Amino acid sequence: MLKFKCVFSLLCVSIITLTLSGQHKDSIYTFKKASTGGTGKFYLGRQTAQVMSFDGAAWLERSTRQKEENADLAISKLPITANSVIADIGAGTGYYTFRISTKVPQGKVYAVEIQDDAVNYLKYRSQKLKPNNVIVIKGGDHSPNLPVNAIDLAIMVDVYHELLYPHEMLQAIREALKPKGRLLLLEYRAEDPEVPIKELHKMSIKQVNKEMTANGFHLVEDGEFMPIQHFLVYQKD
Repeated sequence: MLKFKCVFSLLCVSIITLTLSGQHKDSIYTFKKASTGGTGKFYLGRQTAQVMSFDGAAWLERSTRQKEENADLAISKLPITANSVIADIGAGTGYYTFRISTKVPQGKVYAVEIQDDAVNYLKYRSQKLKPNNVIVIKGGDHSPNLPVNAIDLAIMVDVYHELLYPHEMLQAIREALKPKGRLLLLEYRAEDPEVPIKELHKMSIKQVNKEMTANGFHLVEDGEFMPIQHFLVYQKD
């Protein structure tokens, strides 16, 4: 967003054109006209998707989700132990958060959200369910605001494609991970046209690998056992 008032219309046009073109030499992002559901902001050739509002929270808790996505299977495959420290980044309603919390009774789960409504809901649900190992954190556009060198496994479930600042966020996650910490991305498979999800909300392995490699991560597990999602585990270099 432009934070100054243009006085001359010609100057305004020039500045807006320069801003949207994304041709600044120090920028890692480019900008083009947004397509449906997109932001117009591109990272390594991929347009970031618009963030789903928390008004869609009911969809996250839909009764058919387990059948469609098999979250139980995903959780059973997590590379964790009873004392692991997990960060669920973009936790939403806590669909994964509170299920994972029972798997790490001597550990903890950070539930990270950027939307105030989601943060408040997570706090309410935590008080209701009373797990003693869930910590709700308000994240930001550039960072999940996690403690440094503290996380064994960070997960993003159908979240990464919506990050407005993927480079900055990945760098912040690297700082939060322990030396052998890992990052798990569950993303709807772009390679499969039968997956009934909007294109900008799906990702290919090729694109994910490109972005992870650019930020100091390497793939250690490509689990293609999920019904409609990739299960991609990365470790920082």
